[in-house]
Amino acid sequence: QVQLVESGGDLVQAGASLRLSCTASGILFNVNFKGWYRQAPGKQRELVASISIGGNTNYGDSVKGRFTISRNTAKNTLYLQMDNLKPDDTGVYYCNAIHQYRRDEYWGQGTQVTVSS
Repeated sequence: QVQLVESGGDLVQAGASLRLSCTASGILFNVNFKGWYRQAPGKQRELVASISIGGNTNYGDSVKGRFTISRNTAKNTLYLQMDNLKPDDTGVYYCNAIHQYRRDEYWGQGTQVTVSS
């Protein structure tokens, strides 16, 4: 089994920065981080940022230039650096990982980010 645990969410003012972390544990052979998603109240979960096995990154249009996704393979940890936060960034942020061959997906429990104006 694979467990993902997110941390780093908080209540901040607009313009602040936060760094989210997601640590994976369990049977991680052939399991790779896919990225960060968020779900705002009343909205569907959306992809915020993704990272490929080779390290290529992609971002949603609303966060480009403000968020940076990275990982530390040795620590089995995925990060999301969020700068210049806006109220629209409010939501629960989830870490996602996927088995490279079986395509099983794994999710963390989420961490709440609230940005006040």
